Amino acid sequence: MSGVEVITFGCRLNTYESEVMRAEAEKAGLNNAILVNTCAVTGEAVRQARQAIRRARRENPHARIIVTGCAAQTEKKTFADMAEVDVVLGNEEKLKSTSYRTLPDFGVAAEEKLRVNDIMSVRATAPQMVKHIDGHVRAFIQVQNGCDHRCTFCIIPYGRGNSRSVPMGAVVDQARRLTEGGYREIVLTGVDATSYGADLPGQPSLGLLAKTLLKQVPEILRLRLSSIDSIEADKHLWELIADEPRFMPHLHLSLQHGDDMILKRMKRRHSRAEALAFTEQARRLRPGIAFGADMIAGFPTETEEMFENAATLAEEAGISFLHVFPFSPRPGTPAARMPQVDRGLVKDRAARLRSRGEALNRAHLDRMVGTEQTVIIENNGMAHTENFSLVAVPGLVPRDLKRVIITGHNGRHLDMQVAPAPASSRAA
Repeated sequence: MSGVEVITFGCRLNTYESEVMRAEAEKAGLNNAILVNTCAVTGEAVRQARQAIRRARRENPHARIIVTGCAAQTEKKTFADMAEVDVVLGNEEKLKSTSYRTLPDFGVAAEEKLRVNDIMSVRATAPQMVKHIDGHVRAFIQVQNGCDHRCTFCIIPYGRGNSRSVPMGAVVDQARRLTEGGYREIVLTGVDATSYGADLPGQPSLGLLAKTLLKQVPEILRLRLSSIDSIEADKHLWELIADEPRFMPHLHLSLQHGDDMILKRMKRRHSRAEALAFTEQARRLRPGIAFGADMIAGFPTETEEMFENAATLAEEAGISFLHVFPFSPRPGTPAARMPQVDRGLVKDRAARLRSRGEALNRAHLDRMVGTEQTVIIENNGMAHTENFSLVAVPGLVPRDLKRVIITGHNGRHLDMQVAPAPASSRAA
């Protein structure tokens, strides 16, 4: 191989940072290298990264393999001990071209591979400018990094550090650059995006940032948020939901569970009632809004009744896109020391919760049939509606904006036909 290849695991923020990494590595003159940007959310994510590293070495015996990301930050020795790995970079180091200029020789001892500093010492997030997001027709902008909360199941603060925000002006500049590059849809992303601005002068909120972007960059046709913590929703976010057509009617919620006792043991800051109140209020303000959500099955001490409370919350809140994670104890977190649920039961509950989520998704797709939707065509013959429903659009040109009529679905994606042009357009 030649050039720089990037293998990305995990969240949208990692996808964004992978483009920064590629640009910085190329700026440093790196060649014949594979960058592996890992995720630490679950033990399975770490296992998949290790598997990918071994495969990459088999297929590219002479390439440099550089491992970074959250798992590399939290389990640096695990990756440094792998014979296939040449260097391990921390989450802060991976974004700097200097990190790619001076690399250790092949075959050095594990401790000589490490380039991982204390992430908790990082106090600011510099704006990272990218011109494009490889393979995507929607562009991500990092607005925040790190997290000040300490949910008992989560290792991510130890991989990302404390919360820090990108100044609003830098976010606006990046949005302008991306729209000039042809992107019509922007997604604002972060580790704890709704904590945006608490560390900046004047403490601007995520909602205010989104309002400012839409005002100052009118070329943005569609603006989305990545996962949000609903308890941190501010008045500006509510006003966007109610009044701004360019703010997309889809929110992905970090719910995690639906039982109040489990939510307390997780150290989540919302209750079941508050989660339901948020979705009800959003629907009143924006009929047709759709919700995604993350939920964990089999959290320590979870009883069958508690599990059922999680499943019924998903149904009562009308979650159309449910992402289910079987609880995975992460060493170093309080939840790993709590009384554990039997692993077989954890897997069973996760499967049952996924089944409930699939039924909710089918009901959502049923409601979409017969409606007219606007989609931006993606690179793989697919597209997403404004409420993030997946549509098959064979034969249409990527990045085009199209009005389509939803004709049916196959349980996974919607089918469509292109809507006829308005009479005035046909006459013209």
